[in-house]
Amino acid sequence: MSQVLPIEKKQLRACLLCSLIKNASQFRANGCENCEEILQMRGSMDRVSECTSSKFEGTVALMDPESSWVGRWQRIDKFERGLYAIVVYGRVPEDVEDELERRGITYKPRDGSVQD
Repeated sequence: MSQVLPIEKKQLRACLLCSLIKNASQFRANGCENCEEILQMRGSMDRVSECTSSKFEGTVALMDPESSWVGRWQRIDKFERGLYAIVVYGRVPEDVEDELERRGITYKPRDGSVQD
């Protein structure tokens, strides 16, 4: 399992679907390690702007996803190791919500507006 860390503190953004924090340039270069199949951000700064947010609160460093109680609490225990936001403000684009629904996945925004 790899780890994903921001390369610098400038232009940090959090994925609206999984809350992974990286630089905008990293999202453009590599997409989201957890959500790229659905979000398709790689190579598109417009898509990065739509599917990530610069407005987030708190951070969690996920080092051992399988055994982390914080990872389970944040619903990130199945994701890659890395830095994650606790709260991310914004919603994924409508086409992403439609794709999630088509795949039978319930979208839960990471802004705390929907409780488990």
